[in-house]
Amino acid sequence: MAHTFDDSNIRWYQIDGLHHASYNVLSVDEDARIVDVLFKFDANQRVILHNHHADYRTFVIQGELRIYNSTGDLVETRPVGSYVSRPAGGAAHTEGGGDQDAIVLFSNRGTDGMIYELLDDDMNPVATLGLQDFKALMEAQEKPVQPILPG
Repeated sequence: MAHTFDDSNIRWYQIDGLHHASYNVLSVDEDARIVDVLFKFDANQRVILHNHHADYRTFVIQGELRIYNSTGDLVETRPVGSYVSRPAGGAAHTEGGGDQDAIVLFSNRGTDGMIYELLDDDMNPVATLGLQDFKALMEAQEKPVQPILPG
């Protein structure tokens, strides 16, 4: 039986055009050049093809993180509780949850520029996300939520 992490106190956000993943930026330390983000990957789905341009560490909190190469072949499965440390670079890939949503802590380190480069199916860059982007996302998520109904 799969155990589920209680994420009811985490507010999840989405980036327009970035399907099958939600995020919550935990911390942006400009001086240390570290961005910590929780990602929630939808079960049995994959995010956009991308490259990592910063060293990173991952810790899988719930489910399993599945990593696929650019042709769609499964190349790695990181089970709940696994910790991985990788340098920037590496091959373009997609990733997503296994049979349940995966919740993963990503700690991106050592960059004040680009962290992720998002690619189309032909490996052409379509967008980037960097330290300043995550800082803006974190500041936006800290704003109070407006009530739907007055009063």
